[in-house]
Amino acid sequence: MQLGSANKFETVQKQRSGSADLHFKLEVTVRRSKDGRPDFFGPYAQGPGSERFIYLRIGQAAGQLDSEWSRRLKIPLRDISWDVINEVMSTYNRILEAIVPGTGRDGGPNCATVKPFAGWHAADI
Repeated sequence: MQLGSANKFETVQKQRSGSADLHFKLEVTVRRSKDGRPDFFGPYAQGPGSERFIYLRIGQAAGQLDSEWSRRLKIPLRDISWDVINEVMSTYNRILEAIVPGTGRDGGPNCATVKPFAGWHAADI
């Protein structure tokens, strides 16, 4: 996962894929934007306010120099509603969760903006 942006970032929570799912945990801060929508920020949030996302770095981009892949997977934050945020914030044992496919159409690691993407939802810890 990419922590920081531009030339000032590090890859954290490094994991190798296999037959099991990969899990990443991070914290972002949310505030109300001028248009009333959620605006996420912090060292994991990338991009402009209305189009923020999280980057997962893959293969060489994640420091795995012997990999044939060098990719990043972009997981959008833009469609998270205040209803879901309030549900998570009002309950101690809830988190925001997104499940994304790890394999792309070419059979390699998924990259670019994740598709298909079912979005974020409240989940139990």
